[in-house]
Amino acid sequence: MKDLTPSRESLEPIEIASIDEIRELQLERMKWSVRHAYENVPMYRQRFDEKGVHPDDLKSLDDLSKFPFTYKDDLRENYPFGLFAVPREQIVRLHASSGTTGKPTVVGYTQNDIDMWASMVARCLRASGTKPGDILHNAYGYGLFTGGLGAHYGAEKLGCTVVPISGGMTERQVMLIQDFKPSTIMVTPSYMLNILEQFNKAGIDPRDCSLDVGIFGAEPWTNSMREEIEAAFDMHAVDIYGLSEILGPGVANECVETKDDLHIWEDNFYPEIIDPETGEVLPDGEMGELVFTTLTKEGLPIVRYRTRDLTRLLPGTARSMRRMEKVTGRSDDMIILRGVNVFPTQIEEQVLTISNLAPYFQIELTKNGNMDAMKVLVEASSSALNNDEKEICSQTLSKKIKDTIGISVSVVVGEAGNVERSQGKARRVVDLRPKG
Repeated sequence: MKDLTPSRESLEPIEIASIDEIRELQLERMKWSVRHAYENVPMYRQRFDEKGVHPDDLKSLDDLSKFPFTYKDDLRENYPFGLFAVPREQIVRLHASSGTTGKPTVVGYTQNDIDMWASMVARCLRASGTKPGDILHNAYGYGLFTGGLGAHYGAEKLGCTVVPISGGMTERQVMLIQDFKPSTIMVTPSYMLNILEQFNKAGIDPRDCSLDVGIFGAEPWTNSMREEIEAAFDMHAVDIYGLSEILGPGVANECVETKDDLHIWEDNFYPEIIDPETGEVLPDGEMGELVFTTLTKEGLPIVRYRTRDLTRLLPGTARSMRRMEKVTGRSDDMIILRGVNVFPTQIEEQVLTISNLAPYFQIELTKNGNMDAMKVLVEASSSALNNDEKEICSQTLSKKIKDTIGISVSVVVGEAGNVERSQGKARRVVDLRPKG
């Protein structure tokens, strides 16, 4: 693999500033952001008042712990524009992601927000080893999902030539990689395995292609998968992190020279780690739930957003800013399958639409080769159902899940009593995938 370490001269001064300088900037920006939220978002004014805190109480970074958390449900309950802190006319871009209900979570950006977002993604790309003038193959999905356009604007900000292919059409992906010769690809790690499979089907050695670095996000992935992809393509594989409620891709990124977890761009996002059960702030180095406060966002300022991602904060290495350990799990029950967020309640909703199925189900997660696979175990509502009727139920449920959630699953319809019953808290998901 090539040495892609960026020159120190190419870095922004804040990336290598002293910790004291970074903390001073964070406090100044945090005071502005918390006040901006309080003065312009009714929900925050109400929450702060109920908790008995005011922006004036924020005199140190530690004082942030006095303020209330923000949850994903807050975005749903204030759908569509209730959390915007500027007039809707000043919002130049809307993105949205679907959740357990029919209502998506909506996020909005001012022009300054878009510019900051592009700058953060450009910083991620530079940290990954991508340079101005490089060709970047962007296989993240475009549309309401923040991945595609977030990556696109950042790549253009850095000065790259962008190939906006989005996801799907795997044969075409391989053809364009061969023909356009990009040095960088941005894609989910699971879909990169699809691309690898297509290279092999076409009889093309992926190690001979032009790719020097892959920037992978939108789903957890292991260091074992990193090693497999790097060996298959003879390229660097680095992790990017983000979530639409905070920004989209570009909140944190690994540095290609160390690949030792993700540096958080702390000049724009303040991280905390809390105990998922008590909400208590934990010291750096301890495992817990990641919480973010935005420091510069105008359109949708967020105070203490509970991401449900489990990680820990570590000292900076290649950059001054703190690192977050690779996220491989969540504190709630969301499943990320092949880049799609899936909640058990979404499966339940579809099970309940089929009268010949009982309201019991369990999800099994396995590996089918290198790809994650999901099996949904359900029960016939009556012992009178014959095998043909069960097969119809299986096909119907599989199609409903594909149509509404966008994932392919196998469905097994068993006899009554086959699915494990709750003994207090239902075990909806059984993860049989190998660890590591």
